[in-house]
Amino acid sequence: MLNFDNVELSYDHVYALKGVSLDLVEGETVALIGANGAGKSSILRAITGLAKISTGEIHFEGERLDGLGASEIVKRGIAMVPEGRRVFPFMTVKDNLLMGAFTRSDKAGIQQTLDSVLERFPRLKERYSQTAGTLSGGEQQMMVIGRALMAKPRLLLLDEPSLGIAPKLVQDIARSIVAINKDENVTVLLVEQNSKMALSISHRTYAMATGNVVLSGPSAELKNDDRIKAAYLGGTV
Repeated sequence: MLNFDNVELSYDHVYALKGVSLDLVEGETVALIGANGAGKSSILRAITGLAKISTGEIHFEGERLDGLGASEIVKRGIAMVPEGRRVFPFMTVKDNLLMGAFTRSDKAGIQQTLDSVLERFPRLKERYSQTAGTLSGGEQQMMVIGRALMAKPRLLLLDEPSLGIAPKLVQDIARSIVAINKDENVTVLLVEQNSKMALSISHRTYAMATGNVVLSGPSAELKNDDRIKAAYLGGTV
């Protein structure tokens, strides 16, 4: 579904990605784990057109993405939940969610998607008319995931969804990601510093360090890999 082929990306002549290659198969949840500065978020920025790659190619469903504008990429079925939530704080939950459907014109379909999002996240239904800035961090995270789903994506990119969230709500969000992937057949690319959570809910994982993929494989296997335990799970070898 997505092919990331030998991609390099730099900011002010400092390499963020150094010849990175990865792929996603339709229906998978794939995790990217690693420390701050490893290049995880840069992969999402490259996919969505928010950062321009210097070499390599990115293809989605057989079509080349690099070089397209961000709005054109959204129209092709890719939506991203950015790090730090980035809500519209003075707009209501309803209006924040509807912003996710700005590329759509099918009113009946938009309402159907909205109903589905509110069913998946009952807290948002309870706070439907509240301004987004009054929500807790976990509720805001649910809302921005819902906002991305309003675009009806085939590929959902999630950038650090557990960051700054209470542990109880992290579990709720993790379950939601699994359900979105399974029930709605949305392919998911998950960037996450909470490696334990990421490995638990994904099919495959790429471990990154300083702009490179250093290890990859089925998440169930990597969870028991001594190198992963030592570097990402706080274990010892």
